[in-house]
Amino acid sequence: MIGHIDYINLLPFYLFLKKNYNNYTTKKSYPSKINKMFEKKIVDAGFISSIKSKNRKCFDAGIIAKKRVLSVLICEGKNKEDFESNTSNILAKILNLSGEIIIGDKALKRYKEKKCKDLSTLWYQKTELPFVFARFCVNKNEKFFKKMITQFLNEKIFIPNYILKKYEKKTGIPKKEIKNYLNFIFYQIGYKEKKSLHLFFKLSKKIK
Repeated sequence: MIGHIDYINLLPFYLFLKKNYNNYTTKKSYPSKINKMFEKKIVDAGFISSIKSKNRKCFDAGIIAKKRVLSVLICEGKNKEDFESNTSNILAKILNLSGEIIIGDKALKRYKEKKCKDLSTLWYQKTELPFVFARFCVNKNEKFFKKMITQFLNEKIFIPNYILKKYEKKTGIPKKEIKNYLNFIFYQIGYKEKKSLHLFFKLSKKIK
């Protein structure tokens, strides 16, 4: 079973699964819940929040953004962590920011607000590096999942119009904005992404 983060940023991956591994089951939830299911080995694999992926068996695939992500924000107001998040809550502390943290599809509805700032942008301004929000990690069946994720990284995913309409209805986000948002997301972890992860892990140690 694969942990399924039910956000638009992984829509290409789940379309890939449906096309190529339709017999493999998934379990939907938000990132922090998927992390717990992974730790308890309820799921065999999945995209795990970066902060929870350290010392796990992970491949060079993740949820990554350079300069902007649109779906991870900190907005003016009372300090409030997003219970759906693990990594973004830590990232805000590393950047010494205060306010309300908002992630996922609900953040996509607010990224144009002047009172909200993009955490990926702020990380890039500090480091000139992309930010890795999650990594694909496994509990078992390593060879099987390595083949799967390698195939995903090398396959161009087409998103049909009817799927965009479905997500537009589900989230209230116009399909044009969904397509635009996915241009900010990529999945291949290379040299700069590994450097960014190393720095993030190093700085997170200083956070109480």
